[in-house]
Amino acid sequence: MSTYLMSDIHGHYAAYKEMLKKISFSYEDTLYILGDILDRGPHPIKTLLDIMADDHNIKMLVGNHELMAIKLLEFLCDMNDPEDLKSADDSFIEDFLCWVSNGAETTIYEFLKEDRVTRRKILDFILNLDVYDEISVGGKTFILVHGGLRNFSPDKELSDYEIDELLWERPNYEIPYYDDKFVVAGHTPTLAIKGNPNPGYIYMKNNHINIDCGCVFDSGNLGCLRLDDMKEFYVNIPI
Repeated sequence: MSTYLMSDIHGHYAAYKEMLKKISFSYEDTLYILGDILDRGPHPIKTLLDIMADDHNIKMLVGNHELMAIKLLEFLCDMNDPEDLKSADDSFIEDFLCWVSNGAETTIYEFLKEDRVTRRKILDFILNLDVYDEISVGGKTFILVHGGLRNFSPDKELSDYEIDELLWERPNYEIPYYDDKFVVAGHTPTLAIKGNPNPGYIYMKNNHINIDCGCVFDSGNLGCLRLDDMKEFYVNIPI
């Protein structure tokens, strides 16, 4: 029985399935995915449906890409003709264009290929995702969140943070938020962390752990961390 973490798979179904093989993921194990399954990669909905089918031991948190998608997917649930978009108001169109600019094309394409019942199941699954979690493994406590903890205070309860503070924040790795807990997040590719000596690999500093290894980039990887012994696993499948 082992506990694993992944994040920011972004539709890279082949890399995700290869990682499950690499870690010999079994029914007795638990996998936490810290959001951003949707968008950018070739098979976001296929990946999400695979995760949904294994919800007995895979626990997914919401990412900012799922958050962006919610209102738009709700509209698309009953849409069959692109002409239906003409009935949308300006606010919806603005949100839709923002989503598309962040890589939504593959999500939209695969979502509309599904029947209406499956579309609704996908939307309901996303709507019921947790924003954060706190777990203990091997005597260590881990706070799991997609982005970070904006306006951090050690006395602030996780439930008191706004959703944008948890999904869009990029941590300050120079400051340890807790002495007795690790904050684990994705969202910020480790390729983009200034001064990171190992871009594209899991980053740890001051009780921060970043597991977004940038699998959407040629020079990145899909990373996975086993919390029981802090062993790291990587898969690189060319885009």
